[in-house]
Amino acid sequence: MDLEKVERFRDEIRLKTLQELHHLGFGHYGGSLSIIETLAVLYGDVMQVNPTDPMWEDRDYFILSKGHGGPGLYAALAVKGYFPEEMLYTLNQNGTKLPSHPDKNLTPGVDMTTGSLGQGISAAVGVALSHKLSERKNKTFCIVGDGELNEGQCWEAFQFAAHHKLHNLFVFVDDNKKQLDGLTKDIIDPIDFAAKMDAFGFYTCKVDGSDVGDIHQAILQGMNQKEKPVAIILDTIKGQGVRYLEELADNHHIRPNESDTAAIEQAIHELETKLKQEVGG
Repeated sequence: MDLEKVERFRDEIRLKTLQELHHLGFGHYGGSLSIIETLAVLYGDVMQVNPTDPMWEDRDYFILSKGHGGPGLYAALAVKGYFPEEMLYTLNQNGTKLPSHPDKNLTPGVDMTTGSLGQGISAAVGVALSHKLSERKNKTFCIVGDGELNEGQCWEAFQFAAHHKLHNLFVFVDDNKKQLDGLTKDIIDPIDFAAKMDAFGFYTCKVDGSDVGDIHQAILQGMNQKEKPVAIILDTIKGQGVRYLEELADNHHIRPNESDTAAIEQAIHELETKLKQEVGG
């Protein structure tokens, strides 16, 4: 992996995520920002995709089960070249191709319509099983939310995936420790996601979800084994990469006040400056 290239890709995705949400005036900042590093590794290095041919038969599939993180995915797709970056400013507006949650019938590069939490992982398991039965080399990558894992359907899907030895399935658990209504430990304490996924028959590891190098290494290790589906537990922070938003108590969905707006605009300015300096350097 070209670390410098992926880290720049990460910064570009974070900047575009902030810009599109800031332009809209509200939205899911917290859960979009917490998956930026993972999106950067997947689209910047790991996944076999072709932005000029989104339906390429040999592509790897990506499914965002936690569909409210759509703004982060859209930013990654735009920076990757699936559609013009200007389209990001139509997010969640009338006639948009970028609805609040991903829709495969609207957005180039989106492989599965998601947003009804708990259902995306079931679809990902189905895609992975289809490719295994067809003896295809396509891999399926899926990000699920920690709050989403309150749903029993997710655990049925995990058990099914392990039973069928879907080694072509990579599940990322965005353990940012918050959900819509508060802290996950106060709503339904997850105890230990890594221990659970291991017990369900996955090849499992836990990594720093803000470190693209750690994420990349975990994926490579998962690819080296051929018997089990892979679970990578991402230790993340809601609002990751923007200190003000990280420390904001209610950061799942934000309608920014004056202080929030000033902090978001400052974060955008800092990222723009950093990226310009890198080009100039």
